[in-house]
Amino acid sequence: MIEKVLNSELAGTWYTENPAQLSAEIKNYLEAIDLEPLDNVMALLLPHAGYRYSGMVAAHGIKLLEGRSFSRVIVIGPSHQVALIDTVSIPDVSHIETPLGRIEIDRDLVGHLLENPAFQSYTRAHQGEHSVQIELPFLQQELGDFKLVPIICGELSEANVRKIAATLLENIDAETLIIISSDFTHYGSSFNYVPFKKEISQNLKKLDMGAFRWIEQKNLTGFLQYIQNTKVTICGRSPIAILLAMLPDAAQVKLLKYETSANLTGDWSQSVSYISAAISGHWTNATSPGLKLSDADKIGLLRLARHRISKELNAQIPDQALEITPPMQVVMGGFVTLHKQGQLRGCIGEIFPRRALHEVIKEHAVSAAFHDPRFPRLRANELDEINIEISALTVPHRIHSYQEIRIGQHGIVLSKKGRTAVFLPQVASEQGWGIEETLAHLAQKAGLASNDWESGCEFKVFEAIVFGEI
Repeated sequence: MIEKVLNSELAGTWYTENPAQLSAEIKNYLEAIDLEPLDNVMALLLPHAGYRYSGMVAAHGIKLLEGRSFSRVIVIGPSHQVALIDTVSIPDVSHIETPLGRIEIDRDLVGHLLENPAFQSYTRAHQGEHSVQIELPFLQQELGDFKLVPIICGELSEANVRKIAATLLENIDAETLIIISSDFTHYGSSFNYVPFKKEISQNLKKLDMGAFRWIEQKNLTGFLQYIQNTKVTICGRSPIAILLAMLPDAAQVKLLKYETSANLTGDWSQSVSYISAAISGHWTNATSPGLKLSDADKIGLLRLARHRISKELNAQIPDQALEITPPMQVVMGGFVTLHKQGQLRGCIGEIFPRRALHEVIKEHAVSAAFHDPRFPRLRANELDEINIEISALTVPHRIHSYQEIRIGQHGIVLSKKGRTAVFLPQVASEQGWGIEETLAHLAQKAGLASNDWESGCEFKVFEAIVFGEI
């Protein structure tokens, strides 16, 4: 493939253009910091001002990468120059070059992301945009070799935040580091934001820490509401929102360093705030379901599914009062399966996470009963004979070979020649199939020949929490 290089334009202004001096500067920042090591760093929140302002703050996060390696780094920052309407952009290049050398773009992943219409490629959005590029020399210095996915964000709706987060989750693993690039409050008349004129330092910290508390709690809705209520000028609010939508419940957020430009310059008429934070844990994948449903949650979801089917059969049935617990609100995929006298009577769902679990179950209970093209619509006299089963799914992720599939543990997504088919984890076990027989049936389900799974296929796997009516 022909190389197409994006040359970073920051050298000589945002930091020195001399490679040796730049490397020495970054090294000096890192050597001046004494931090306790943090295991399992999965993401960093870093500022993106010129190094003389925020370099030391950023170095607090980068310091935690010492001795670590990642095969891929995804850097997500806001667009400061080009208006991107409810979308994000990835540059159509093979490399990005800084004074410390070229970084290869992970073109395989970029290709997958661009299949989603929320991801676009606008060349102008990346030319001279500092939010992503400012982080790169730090990463080159500390990590050495890695593949890069640079993403520039426009102002995103919450719905698209969740879709973008779900798409990223489908494609990352333990070897992926996420960098969120954002400055915090931009204070002063030059930023059209002067919410107070007294005790500026204390009030700025209160404002910034108010936003950061929602990040610590991994609360996307609370963070967005705080932005709306305070109008706080956090330029990377959309990248931060994407991170919050991605984080598993077990992730831990740790504040590393807080600073303001005014504290460095002594000019409190205008100020930009900088935060460095680390997120530790593990990305939710097929080996880590990351969702705990209590018996009460399971019973509630099963009742919800049966009520939706009953309501479709008889509109006069009154609405059901059901407490929607936090686990029911987790964004994830799910399937509803109906059995009648032990035989399949309908099964429909969605694999990839894009909305709350309870919403998935409500819709697909009706779909499984009345819209599965393999079966006639469920009749009222059948309702008491059906048994409802729900599968709550972990995020699918790609595997290198079908040999990684574990029968009875993994659900499987097979894709080839534009055709796709899915088996839930319980299908092969219920049928008594081995791996080759399972994949032959899955290929046929996709409209392919029974041996088409043997070459040229892409496989993704997931797990499921499966429960049904007794």
